[in-house]
Amino acid sequence: MQPFLPPMVYIVGAGPGDPELLTVKAHRLLAQADVVVVADSLVPEQLLRSLRSDAEVIRTAHKTLDEILAVMVAKVQAGKSVVRLHSGDPCLYGAIQEQMQALLEAEIPFEVIPGISAFQAAAAKLRVELTVPGIVQSIILTRISGRTQVPEAEELSTLAAHQASLCLYLSAQHVEKAQQQLMQHYPANTPVAICFRIGWEDEKILLVPLTQMAEVTQAENLIRTTLYIVSPALAATTVPKTIATQNFSAPFAPTRSRLYNPEHNHIFRPS
Repeated sequence: MQPFLPPMVYIVGAGPGDPELLTVKAHRLLAQADVVVVADSLVPEQLLRSLRSDAEVIRTAHKTLDEILAVMVAKVQAGKSVVRLHSGDPCLYGAIQEQMQALLEAEIPFEVIPGISAFQAAAAKLRVELTVPGIVQSIILTRISGRTQVPEAEELSTLAAHQASLCLYLSAQHVEKAQQQLMQHYPANTPVAICFRIGWEDEKILLVPLTQMAEVTQAENLIRTTLYIVSPALAATTVPKTIATQNFSAPFAPTRSRLYNPEHNHIFRPS
């Protein structure tokens, strides 16, 4: 018999889609919860296979936030434990701030459990480090303005000036605009990984130069659940054979990290 969970809301990151990329804690909570409130348009069905046979599953693709909150509050007040299952990590584009505020106002206890984000899973699939010494040392997670505007200081054309490893979420429907703004600062041949439904059974990764980012996206009819990684670090990777490439530049040898260099001393390895 599974241990009892106290009546509260657990806001759980489901990771990118692969059930084996759930955290141990997320897997345990799913197996124990009385109620699972799942963002079913973004979370694959396989992640629900470990639920209790008597667990109630509430799907939210067609519900408003107010409706979702009302359900969670009512279930906890009825003495039920509730897992609110989000895709990826809840802190990234998860709309959890308003959920947490509403739960606080309703005096409903809650806990947030992080998950692996799509950019991390994509980097693993690409076999790339996004912070390569001598090439790039920063990662920017962002989106382009669409129905949800970004602050003026965070416009893509401004962030692109850093030429960092840029992970672009929620932007496939505005890919032409995104490509145009990125090309104001990144070289035209900068590698771009187009990552569709990372961790799902039908995942697709395409590696192309920046100039073909929009063309390939549209040819593949990718309009949602697509992440872009724009980074000079991608030119330092040896591309797995499972990843499609198009006019992709040959790999180059990155600068070696100082951390493990025999000439580099530190507190754990004095000279």
